[in-house]
Amino acid sequence: MPELPDVVVYCEALDRRYTGQVLERITLKSPFVVRTFEPDLQVAEGRRVENFSRLGKRIVWQLEGPLYLVFHLMIAGRFHVKKAGTRPRSKTDLAAFHFAGETLMLTEASPKKRASIHVLVDQAELASHDPGGLDVLSCDRTSFAARLTGENHTLKRALTDPRLFDGIVNAYSDEILHASQVSPIRWSRKLTNDEITRLWLATRTTLDTWIRRLRKQTGDDFPERVTAFRPEMAAHGKFGQPCPVCITPVA
Repeated sequence: MPELPDVVVYCEALDRRYTGQVLERITLKSPFVVRTFEPDLQVAEGRRVENFSRLGKRIVWQLEGPLYLVFHLMIAGRFHVKKAGTRPRSKTDLAAFHFAGETLMLTEASPKKRASIHVLVDQAELASHDPGGLDVLSCDRTSFAARLTGENHTLKRALTDPRLFDGIVNAYSDEILHASQVSPIRWSRKLTNDEITRLWLATRTTLDTWIRRLRKQTGDDFPERVTAFRPEMAAHGKFGQPCPVCITPVA
């Protein structure tokens, strides 16, 4: 699933390419992906894109009107840039968004079809899609500690709960826990002050490092290879391989 660093880089790439452009046409191949009934997705056609933003793990397109298209890519949803006029034909294609000069394709490489688009008309509707997680890139230690210990969960569950923290799922929670050297099965209300501080610092540092790394890898291009498994990761997807710090096999 695209997590906070991936979604940040997606939004930046979308902004570079499409802010200020008119969404000329939408070709919908899989109607199930649209989870709202009114207004119809086609009302977005002919509207200028004003900006792109992140709402947790969701990507929000704001069009003139205002009108909001809220994309939740879930585990296997992705965006891909195609040549102008490309229509959705592959079994993984969900919808094509046609701009002047190129087409943006929404795909999902999974038969479970969990990706979604919501078409919203006001800020109140948009706010209802915010799960309420704390913005971990800007929060201070006090607010981080309060959110972490407000409920008693294992750390893995706490970090990946979108109601508690914003935009973290399996991959980056593993990297954060590895960097903090705190066990994923520690209970949040049994943490020491030192452990909370280490988690707070590791969360900010890990996510910021990966945002900068993904920006560098993407450059001015579009992020076409969004994945939860990257060779530079220390723990996620590295079961049985040597830990880069202590050489012990990752458990």
